[in-house]
Parts: sequence; C-alpha cells; structure tokens
Amino acid sequence: MKKEIQIYDTTLRDGTQGEGLSLSVDDKIKIACRLDEIGFHYIEGGWPGSNPKDKEFFDRMKHRPLKNARLAAFCCTRRPSTAVQDDPQIRALLESGVATATIFGKSWDFHVTQALNTTLEENLAMIGETISYLKEQGLEVLYDAEHFFDGFKHNSGYALKTLERAAGAGADLLCLCDTNGGTLPDEAHEITATVCRHFPGTAVGIHAHNDAGLAVANSLMAVKAGAVQVQGTINGYGERCGNADLCTVIPNLILKMDHRCLLEDKLSRLTELSRYVSELANLIPNTHQPFVGNSAFAHKGGIHVSALLKNPETYELIDPTAVGNSRRVLVSELSGMSNILYKIEELDLDVDFSHTNEETRKILARIKELENQGYQFEGAEASFELLIRKAFNTYRVPFTMETLRVIMEMKEDGTVYSEAVIKMRVDDKVIHTAAEGNGPVNALDNALRKALEDFYPEIPSMTLSDYRVRVLDGDRGTGSLVRVLIETSDRHDTWGTVGVSANIIEASWKALVDSLAYGLLKQKTEGERIPPPNHR
Repeated sequence: MKKEIQIYDTTLRDGTQGEGLSLSVDDKIKIACRLDEIGFHYIEGGWPGSNPKDKEFFDRMKHRPLKNARLAAFCCTRRPSTAVQDDPQIRALLESGVATATIFGKSWDFHVTQALNTTLEENLAMIGETISYLKEQGLEVLYDAEHFFDGFKHNSGYALKTLERAAGAGADLLCLCDTNGGTLPDEAHEITATVCRHFPGTAVGIHAHNDAGLAVANSLMAVKAGAVQVQGTINGYGERCGNADLCTVIPNLILKMDHRCLLEDKLSRLTELSRYVSELANLIPNTHQPFVGNSAFAHKGGIHVSALLKNPETYELIDPTAVGNSRRVLVSELSGMSNILYKIEELDLDVDFSHTNEETRKILARIKELENQGYQFEGAEASFELLIRKAFNTYRVPFTMETLRVIMEMKEDGTVYSEAVIKMRVDDKVIHTAAEGNGPVNALDNALRKALEDFYPEIPSMTLSDYRVRVLDGDRGTGSLVRVLIETSDRHDTWGTVGVSANIIEASWKALVDSLAYGLLKQKTEGERIPPPNHR
C-alpha cells in the first residue's frame, strides 16, 4: 500500500564527517535551500553546540525560512549527573531557534558502561529527562537510538527499555540507528518489525551506515517492516564507508516500492541534486552510482545496444529521465554496429547509416583499430564525433597545421624555458607565430590559441579543465605509448578529447586540436549551440 515516507537528510552533519569533505556555511545554506525546493521533509543542519560553523549556520537560517522542510538541530542527551537545563549542549540547541530537535542516546548496554561510564539506570534518566525538557519547550523531538541494532542483539530487553523511556517522555519518532553498519537486511527487517509492534502508536525511522555495503538495503527493509522515516545523505557521504545514499533510496521507494517521499515531479531533479552537492563538496562524482551516476545508463556491449534500439527496457531498469539522468552509448573495441548506428542517429547526421552501409563498416573497423593502438573514446566522445563527421564528409576542418617546433631549454640554475613555434593555415591564410609556456604542452596550447584567436573569437572562452596522461605499455620504458585525455569547458558545457602517440607532445597536440575544433563545431553548427557528448 502506498504511504508517505519521510526523507530526513543529514548531509550537513553526518555527511560532513566523511573523510575529505568540508562545507562552508554558505555551502550548507545553498544545499539546505536546494533540498527544501525538492521537498525533503527534514534537513539536519548540524550540532549547534559542537562548533562555531554550525552555530553560524543556524543563526543565518533564522532569516532563511524553509518552505517545505523542517530544519533540525542535532544534540546528545544531557550529560551524566547533570541537570538537563544546565547542560550547555542543550542550551545551545534551544538558542539555535529550530522547531525540531534530534537527540541521540545510548541503546547498547556495553556503550553505556564502557563509553559513557555510567549506570544503565542513569542512561535511561538522561534519555527521558532530555526529551521531556525539550517537549516542555515546545519542540518536536526525534530520538536517534544510537547502536540500536547491536544493542538489541546483545541485550534486547535493555535496548527496548531505552525506547520505552524515550516514547514515554514524548518523543515524536524513534529512529533505529545501525551505527556500526554491520546489520544484515533480514536482521534489519526483523528487529524493525519487532519495534513497530512494541510501539504501535509511535512513528519509527531508520538510520543506516554503510560499513558492510548494506545501508540502502537495510533502509528499504526497515520501510517494509513499518518504518516511516529514512535518514541518510546525498551520495552516501559520511564517516568511514558513509551513510545510506538517499540518491539510491529515494528512487527505490518511489519507483520500486510505490511510496511517496518528494514533492510531485521532483524526482527528475535527483541527478542534478547529486552533482550539485558533489560540486559544492569539491568531490569527484561516483560515475557508477546507481540512478544518478554518469555511467548508470551507459551501454557499451554491441548486443546490449542492439536490443536498446528495439526497446530500452531490455537493458534499463527505469527510464533515465525519471531521475534526471540520460542514456549514453559508448564506443570501444567491444562495440558492434548498433553502437555506431546509435551514435550517428544521436548526432542527427543526414547520412545513410544502415547496417549495410560501407562507410559505417569502415568506421567500426577504424575505431577498433584505433582502440587497439591505445585510443579510448569512452571519455573522449568529442574526438569520436569528429571522426564520424569526417568519415561521412559532413565536417569542414577549421584549421590545419603546416609546421610545428617545440623548444625546451633547461639552465644550470634550474630555470626551464619552453617555447612553441607554429605555422597554421585557416582557409587561404597562413599564420606563423610563437608562444612561451611553463612546459612544452602549455607552450603548445598557448601558441595554438594565439594563432587562431583572430579568426575564431570563441577560442578564449574554451578553457582546458583537465589534462591526464597514461602510459599504455610501460615495459618499453621511455619509448612507451602514452594516451592523453583532455577535458575542455566553455560557459555552457564540458567535452573530452584524446590523442595517442609514443611522443607525448604529439599525443597532446592531437587532443588539443580536437578540443578546439570540437568547441568551434559546437558553436557554429547551424548557427546554434549543440549539446556536447559527455554532457554534464
């Protein structure tokens, strides 16, 4: 039966505990606003008593009311042997101005005696008194039962007593936490079902960590057992192996389990949200992430693509547009004719692209030959598009190189000097120029741009955003083949190009030429900007 499942996001608190992840206050505000737009039910902003950044966040959010979500502040129960009204953490929580408090307490007797170094009865008092006090202040209180699953397995009686104390004190929801991330899905279902039966009048939630790779599975199983709230983070960010990835949980809840958990029609913004958060966190997106990853709907095998052309459902679990993603067909040595046909159709070229077309067969043979030499078009689809257009004579080369010389001078004092001298032809005009750089490839790039800018004023808007070199056959030492992959961006898009050679300068040149040539093609085709491959 379809039901409303609350989505509780803790990216701004639990997510930031992940290694290598840090968000500024401005970043946290931007993410909170984006989550609110999409219809998340709760946004946990942080722990106001733990650090100045979280305090500033809550202070600034007082002037940024949310439209759909409830802003929650995180805090622990009062300290042992301390009056709740005197606990500085509780005071900081109240001063944050939130209407929802998320309080965590100990569920595992082992943690009570070893980590808190107090008695089991005092721990129960800490839970009850903290929640009662906050309820008296008019707050909604969500209780996070830390280590609940481990505690239940070791001493179910005491674990349930902690929940009884929380519920008796007025907790609005009991959230079961798999803090160490080691619970199995059948255990998550059974224990959650037991809690739901034990507390029929109280809402139950799930907070799963991913140490065993089961956070999403455990979250879904808890929902099947009766949980009505799922806590997690965007992209699964979090301490150690992370938290339940809401970008995977949400599509499963909506598309596979027929539940409601976002505003109507907002699921299609999920991929955009995933990449927005990774950008603000300055983390490389996981290309293989379910639903929202760049490779989630990427197809490489020829048999797969042949079936996709007949019906996409043959090799896709959902329509990628449902989550705001898109289908990609890759071209490689594993490609069949169907991959080539799909790409030609995708480019909307006015050519005969039947299976029996001789040019099409030549392209496939040429691609496999180039990949055998070390080319890789999966990350360089701009180079592939130029290859296709040249084969079908639908492309006019915007410039050609006549001569090129690169000079590098290293002086005794360690100074390195690089210069590229280049002669280019654009239509019937010849340009002869030179440029310096901090290395030979940089000098080459500078000289190429200098030669072309007067003819193509779009060139300065194209910037090299990534440059990678891979040695392909290291057993040949310094004579090995190298593959250069270049990523180029303009104000709108990003595209990749590739070059391969035993000479790193030549490999770089091939990739650089394709990067600018494709950028010009993208802006000039039919006078309109065309979407590039690898569009992100």
